[in-house]
Amino acid sequence: MALTNRYKSAVGSGTIAALILVLVFGSPWYRDWVSDNYTDNTAGGWFLRLLGYPAWRFDSSDSLQDVFADDLRAILVVVLTALFLYLLPGSQLARARGTLSQFFAGWGSYVFAGAFAGLLTALFRSNPTLLAAFGAAGQGATYGLFVGWVVGLATLGGWRGTRS
Repeated sequence: MALTNRYKSAVGSGTIAALILVLVFGSPWYRDWVSDNYTDNTAGGWFLRLLGYPAWRFDSSDSLQDVFADDLRAILVVVLTALFLYLLPGSQLARARGTLSQFFAGWGSYVFAGAFAGLLTALFRSNPTLLAAFGAAGQGATYGLFVGWVVGLATLGGWRGTRS
């Protein structure tokens, strides 16, 4: 039924955009490429490193707890984006498709998803502290602020509400 729907869903398109961002830019290959070619001394290098925030990996010299926490953070960014897109009322209350409220609801949902994913997964790391959890939430919010506009654009024009 959802595949034959002629309207795109704001929640579905925003979640797919978040999934693509996490799969592509959180991959070990992308992060290795960025670390080999760019430094944090430039704005472009900083942004390219920021794109790899929801990192996922299968093998590492880090502890199993830290690898699990990174993978869980990548999964939570996508899942929490879908949840916040569903819960944020801006795009649900918009009278017309494509309004700015949908854009800001999508962008805001990605900021919240990044912050909460960082906060929650900081609890699973080895030697967790409250300060580290706050720092991880701040990193996630920064990631969502600078990258979330992609999810906001993906939610523009999404169909919300009942069909008559």
